[in-house]
Order: sequence, then structure tokens, then C-alpha cells
Amino acid sequence: MAEKRDYYQVLGVNKNASADELKAAYRQLAKKYHPDVNKDKSAEERFKEANEAYESLSDPKKREIYDQYGHAGLSQSAGGGQGSEGFGDINDIFGDFFDNVFSGGGRQRSSKGSYRGEDLQVRLNVSLHDAAFGTQKTIKISHTKPCARCSGTGAKPGSSPKICSQCRGAGTINFRQGFFSLSQTCNKCHGQGRVIESPCETCHGHGKVKVSEPITVKIPPGVQEGTALRITGSGESGSHGALPGDLYVVMHVESDPRFERKDDDILVDHKVSITQASLGAEINVTSLEGKVVLRIPPGTQTGTVFRAREKGIPHLGGRGRGDLLVSVIVEVPAHITDKQRQLLRELSATFGESESIKEDESFIKKVFGK
Repeated sequence: MAEKRDYYQVLGVNKNASADELKAAYRQLAKKYHPDVNKDKSAEERFKEANEAYESLSDPKKREIYDQYGHAGLSQSAGGGQGSEGFGDINDIFGDFFDNVFSGGGRQRSSKGSYRGEDLQVRLNVSLHDAAFGTQKTIKISHTKPCARCSGTGAKPGSSPKICSQCRGAGTINFRQGFFSLSQTCNKCHGQGRVIESPCETCHGHGKVKVSEPITVKIPPGVQEGTALRITGSGESGSHGALPGDLYVVMHVESDPRFERKDDDILVDHKVSITQASLGAEINVTSLEGKVVLRIPPGTQTGTVFRAREKGIPHLGGRGRGDLLVSVIVEVPAHITDKQRQLLRELSATFGESESIKEDESFIKKVFGK
């Protein structure tokens, strides 16, 4: 008989390994060498060896004996290192590994044979104004709902689903594989635990039907591009009484030619005349809520940005709002009258520019088109 390897060596851990480290090491070996996963002839022996090592070292009393006396100490103690007694729940070791390999995992089960409905997602176009201040819209959604004819049972009215004779309503079939007690989805009822012998003529046994119906969406102030609003229970119907999924409405905020949005601030360009920029003025600036009066000081230059506080977009789910940022553009008139030309020459003279203008009459033509 071959000499047993050191249990710590089998698991690939040191003698000071914690319980979590032991479990993690065993989990990796079990995944690698389990006979249902690894068909190599030597895999089953490696699997049994790892199982024996973990069963011994995971028990504090057995581990203490093993650390002092080795394999001989466990051989003399009752049940030492030879069986699966005290091994615990296999799901605690493998978790989602066995869920996926042996149970087809993945979907969220609410109760025996019942699964929560799938979530749905739609895109909704909204104007910048509606995104800023909120609104209410009605959209049409195509989704499944419980069949009214059979009340979601899937069975023909007057009849009812029968308990599956193969799994006896459990939805799973249990069997032993080596040291383990495993389960797999019943292939007769497909995990439902029941069989419909007389299907409903409306839903054909599915318990749900496709419908198209209006859904009211309340859009809060301050939504941005890509904001997703969840409407609970408006997704696909769940199976056999399970909860329905949710509907996610994703916002697409349409652009507005008058404004540019930056977070919760609104940026807008505003043209002013030379005299307004030079002398200062009160100007009426277009905002999301109409006109805003803004005071610009004398000597304002093109590109100067003025801030109208809290005239932007409300903060989503919070207090306050962004600002209106006004970028001033000093506009040069395309055409002027003779009188205006003369006044500009006189103004230019006060700036000491008269000689240069006399020398270059084409300057006025270039600027004012005359």
C-alpha cells in the first residue's frame, strides 16, 4: 500500500494555513479533479486524496491530532481521515461552482420552479427643457403579463397543474457521486416541480401572454444623457407567480441650438453692439425660462463670460441648480451710413487714430462694407 502524502502537501498549503485558506485550496483541487469534470483515471484518486486531507484538517480536533502524531494518530482515533463524516454542506465549499455545473444556474429563482421576470430597457427622447424641469410622458411598452384566462397557472380553466411524478414536486433529482450527494434539474418538468397536462388555450401553458400597453414615466428635474429611470414591476412577467422584472427607461436628451449644457450649467452666446460693449448696458439674455436681465460693465470685450447664478438646470435629486453662463460677442455692424462713418472718424480721432484712417480708407470698406 502506497504511503500517504502529507495532508498539507496534498492541499498545497503551509502548516499555519487558516481555515479559509484550507477551504480555498480544497475548492480549487475539487474543481480540477472532480470526476464529473476531469475524466482522467487518476483524477478520482487525487480528488479522494484532497477530500480526505480537507476533511481531516478542517476539523480543529483532528488537525491537532494530525499535527502531533501524523497519519498514525488519526488512524487510532474514531473516524479519523477515512470518511466524509463532519464534512459539512458541499454547497459551502463549492458555492456557485455546483450551481452552474450541476443545476444549470444563472437565473434568479424566487421559489420552487418560479423565476423572476426579465428586466426591460427602452430609450426615451426628451427635450433639454423637459430634462431640466421634469415632465411626465406616456410610452407604449410590449411585455408579458400573467395570462388572465388561466390566472397565470398555464393550465386550462377547470384544471390545474399536477405534481411531477419523477421529482415529486421538488424540481430536482438527487443522486450520489462518490462522496457527494448532488442534484440536477428534473428533465420531465424542467425544474418546475409540476406538469401541465391540459394547457391553457390562450397562453399555451406558459402562464403569460404578450401585451402592449401604455406606461406613464415621471421624469424628475435634472436628468442627464444616459440617466436610467427604473419603473418597478413593469418588465417581463415572472413565471408561476414570481415577481415581474423592472423597466429601465434610459434618457436621451436632445440638443438645443440655443444652448450648450455642461453638467448642470447652461452656456449661451449673446451678441452686443460696439456701443453697448463700450458704454455698458443691461441686456436681455435668453434662458431656459425666458429672458434674464444681465448687466455688462463698460469696456466689455468679446469672449467675456458673465454668470447668472441658479438660472441653469436643477441638480438631480438635490437642492439648488446650475448657472447660466453668458459669453458676450461684440458685433461689428456690416453696413453703416455716411453720418455714422463721420462719427466713427471723429471717435477715432479722439483715440489718436485719425492719421492711420486717412492713410487707409480701405479699412472702413473692409470692416463696414462701404
